[in-house]
Amino acid sequence: MSHPVDNAVSAVRTYIEQHRAAFLDDLVEWLRIPSVSAQPDHATDVRRSADWLAAKLKETGFPTAEVWPTPGAPAVYAEWPSGDPEAPTVLVYGHHDVQPAAREDGWSSEPFDPVFHENRLYARGAADDKGQVFFHTLGVRAHLAATGRTAPAVNLKLLIEGEEESGSPHFRALVEKRAERLAADAVVVSDTGMWSEDTPTVCTGMRGLAECEIRLHGPDQDIHSGSFGGAVPNPATAVARLVAALHDEHARVAIPGFYDGVVELTDHERDLFAELPFDESQWLHTAKSYAAHGEAGHTTLERVWARPTAEVNGIGGGYQGPGSKTVIPSSAMVKLSFRLVAGQDPDHVEKAVRAWAAEQVPAGIRCGITFSAATRPCLTPLDHPALQSVVRAMGRAFEKPVRFTREGGSGPAADLQEVLGAPVLFLGISVPSDGWHAPDEKVELDLLLKGVETSAHLWGDLAEHWRHAP
Repeated sequence: MSHPVDNAVSAVRTYIEQHRAAFLDDLVEWLRIPSVSAQPDHATDVRRSADWLAAKLKETGFPTAEVWPTPGAPAVYAEWPSGDPEAPTVLVYGHHDVQPAAREDGWSSEPFDPVFHENRLYARGAADDKGQVFFHTLGVRAHLAATGRTAPAVNLKLLIEGEEESGSPHFRALVEKRAERLAADAVVVSDTGMWSEDTPTVCTGMRGLAECEIRLHGPDQDIHSGSFGGAVPNPATAVARLVAALHDEHARVAIPGFYDGVVELTDHERDLFAELPFDESQWLHTAKSYAAHGEAGHTTLERVWARPTAEVNGIGGGYQGPGSKTVIPSSAMVKLSFRLVAGQDPDHVEKAVRAWAAEQVPAGIRCGITFSAATRPCLTPLDHPALQSVVRAMGRAFEKPVRFTREGGSGPAADLQEVLGAPVLFLGISVPSDGWHAPDEKVELDLLLKGVETSAHLWGDLAEHWRHAP
């Protein structure tokens, strides 16, 4: 007699295979909509994409599916109550807007005319993020078919944003305004990836982000370096010294108080990172760089996933044209970004940067600092029950050990964690070769269907093993 788990896996796979063609037909139809949020000319298309998804979610079985307007592009909200008063509530986050794309950018085919080739689907949004949003529609239906339920084992909610590729300028305000409707015990983010096709992984956290521009002003206008050089402070020299003081000789950020609160990696976490088949030379080749560099005492993966950083994104001042122009410039500037890890507070970092910059600037130089809106870091502990449900669900789908990663970048997931007070879980099946934001973006169809299968297993596992975990 087969083990019950085997029967459940078989039932899910049978249902997925039976409905694979219709699922892909629907996804292709959605991918044809050029929902480019960054381009005003496509505002109607972004709205059309939201309307299409809301209608498809109702067709899937969600009793509620609404288009939520924002001052920018609309989001889509859906919910499907479990009917079980003890069921946990899970909110799935993704986005339906996409990056700009045109054939002349280097695409082999029209980016909004999806193409199947060698078990891959090529189109803008195939992986980022329409494909990863859409696998939940077939996933929940497979879950129902395999379990005989008429509603999911969890109270299932979806929030699919329309402005992620434009920096999510209205997302936090939307979450705050709709916090009561969005209330959840856990958030599942399907806007990420895994290590490789052969190494399924679950991401456990993302870094936060703080950005600023520092402008230094000296004389009221450019002045002659022969008449005044050596006798008045030079803003370009001052900004160079400021940048030079940003790190110490060990590549640690030298701003006092910057590391306050940082949650350090445990030995176990470092061992898990080390288990990944990381090829640093290949990584450098992808980065078009020639040497690894960073904070002493940490590996490359630790530096990009779990350590805070300070980077110079742009610097300028003085004459930039051909030939020479012997002046002391009136101003100079530098743009800085700070990637933050769990335990760091963006407000504290901003205060620390302002105090540090004031100490570096010589008398006679006026300093102005402008910070952009910050993104907080998020991290879910490895032993969190909800995270373990994601690991088990992915393990059943892939039939391989599931390892752990983090994301070095930043995203709006932290807003959901902070406003809703719920842990963030990452469920993504995209791989690095999918080419997010690049020409010929694609999704591997086998992995896409593994995402469907993982989603199908997840809701029952959460209901069984986790009841309103703290």
